[in-house]
Amino acid sequence: MTTRIEAAGLVRAFGARRAVDGLSFTLAAGECLALFGPNGAGKSTALRLLAGLLSPTRGRASIGGVRLPAPEARARVGLISHRSMLYEALTARENVRFSAQLHGLRDVDQAVERALVALRVADRADVPVRALSRGLQQRVAIARAIVHGPDVLLADEPYTGLDEQGGAALTTLLRERRDAGAALIVVTHHLHEGLALATHAAIMRAGRFARFERAEGLERDRYAAEYRELVA
Repeated sequence: MTTRIEAAGLVRAFGARRAVDGLSFTLAAGECLALFGPNGAGKSTALRLLAGLLSPTRGRASIGGVRLPAPEARARVGLISHRSMLYEALTARENVRFSAQLHGLRDVDQAVERALVALRVADRADVPVRALSRGLQQRVAIARAIVHGPDVLLADEPYTGLDEQGGAALTTLLRERRDAGAALIVVTHHLHEGLALATHAAIMRAGRFARFERAEGLERDRYAAEYRELVA
């Protein structure tokens, strides 16, 4: 299987504090890691390192065999955050189009429309983002993250603000990307939701993986109880 994500001894320090402290793992095409952990465990920092938005203090990360933060590696990543970080004066369509153009897509219009439809926000595409609800803004942000068809998708609490319809659209999208050969990391506090998508599961604490294992065969209620005991 093609390796999509590789981390080797990944460390990120902020002063004396190590937010990420020696992560090493690989994810192949079609694999999904559900990443759990308490607030402050280093999950978001790890995703930012893997997206090429932060440089490691030590160690290395690569996407498709290309070491980050090389632009060709970053171009293969889609990052979904719980903060939309959209241009509020632009419409939903304009936000997604801007991302598509930055990635140099050939058929921008088709890619933008496909992304908006996938997130069920096409009917609000020409409304300025500032006029949209928090949940609809999150849908637009997800459409922007996936418009270029990334083969690595990093999602940090992606269900934040989504209603039932938006959550269902996101779950469908994540499954489709995984089944198409993308590698996914989904950070969530909802264990059942994460394990339903995952091929692997990890619990992060104090910048390290306290557990990392295949998700197949994990009994969800038992895993939840063990998680609570581990992070207490």
